[in-house]
Amino acid sequence: MMLKPLLLLAVLGMPLTAMAQDARIDFGGLSQDTSAPVSVDADSLSVDQATGQALFEGNVRVGQGTMRLAADRVTVRYGESEGEISALEAAGNVTLSNGDVAAEAQEATYTIGSGVVEMRGDVLLTQGRSTIAGQSLRIDLQSGTGTVQGRVQTLFQPGQGE
Repeated sequence: MMLKPLLLLAVLGMPLTAMAQDARIDFGGLSQDTSAPVSVDADSLSVDQATGQALFEGNVRVGQGTMRLAADRVTVRYGESEGEISALEAAGNVTLSNGDVAAEAQEATYTIGSGVVEMRGDVLLTQGRSTIAGQSLRIDLQSGTGTVQGRVQTLFQPGQGE
């Protein structure tokens, strides 16, 4: 089921500190071993040796450990060393998930070395039954923490147990 990106959100038990137009959140479910191998599968692949990039298109699925990334297109930027991936840039119907934590956005950049994912454009984060929305989401996968910014919207529904 695809939820509308700017839907008012139910936040049930999610650690949350709202600050002006951003919210800091504990994303323990999205902590990740950023040194794990990265696998990619897609309908097509184009490689540009001159720029050191590869473009995967159509039903792109990326995996690293238990984390999954899905998008219409993913550009892989390679690093200095043979086979080293420096970053993944995803666009179109982007979904990032790990266990019961998932985030949707229009685009995302995952910088492998730093373990930082930046998602932009109508972000919707779901953690169990709790959700939060904003215009951008920055997640540090090594610490499992993140920040949602840009007209953060939440709706609390007390009295509904997990």
